[in-house]
Amino acid sequence: PTPSKVVKQGTEATKDPVQTTSPQSTAHVQPPVTRSETPVSEPIAAPVSASMPNLKPSIPYPPRRDDERRREQTNEQIEKFYEIFKDMSFEISFTDALILMPKFASTLKALIGNKEKLSEMARTPMNEHFSAVILNKLPKKLGDPGKFLIPCEFSEMDECLALADLGASINLMPLSVWKELSLPELTPPCMTLEIADRSVFKPIGIAKDVKVKVGMFHFPADFVVVDFEPEPRVPLILGMCFLKIGRALIDVHKGELTLRI
Repeated sequence: PTPSKVVKQGTEATKDPVQTTSPQSTAHVQPPVTRSETPVSEPIAAPVSASMPNLKPSIPYPPRRDDERRREQTNEQIEKFYEIFKDMSFEISFTDALILMPKFASTLKALIGNKEKLSEMARTPMNEHFSAVILNKLPKKLGDPGKFLIPCEFSEMDECLALADLGASINLMPLSVWKELSLPELTPPCMTLEIADRSVFKPIGIAKDVKVKVGMFHFPADFVVVDFEPEPRVPLILGMCFLKIGRALIDVHKGELTLRI
């Protein structure tokens, strides 16, 4: 504290005026009166020193703060349980798993009640093929490319087309075409054929080493001769064995079949 200022008042003396009178009146003249004042000083306030108590701020609502802390701990425990639950492999029954985890009983109950969390945990990552289907990113649907026909040249026939069939393991020739081409004698067959309608029949024979001309090249092929009424324009069927010899390359999108030598 700042010490108080001391105010001193100066001494002031006043004299009454003295009138000059006659000698007769000097006896009655009173002596002059002097009036003086004593200086007065204001009291000085002494500084007072007092130690301030160290007050610790108190939490306004301690129970509420404790509840928040316990709630945070519970949420952390639930998150840890979610991680454990994701990595669980159920090699035992679900009931036995609950018995072995009594500490997670309340958490499991909260999990079952939280459908959004269950749906999040039930999310299954999908590969690009499933994503393409769901996001409708599939390629544009196209029509049937039709049949793949191979033009064959025979001196006895003006026009002959052969059907390329990847599902056939043999080359097929009708009996009428075999007679028209004047091919060598047939080899006795040792097989039976089952057609699409599940009917089974035995072929007439096998024509070996028939030269099939495609463009500039000749390909040897064995034909199984069967007695049936063929389509006049496409009488022959060439299976995988012939396509393998010709190293066939089929572009279904463009509808092209290429034989490579």
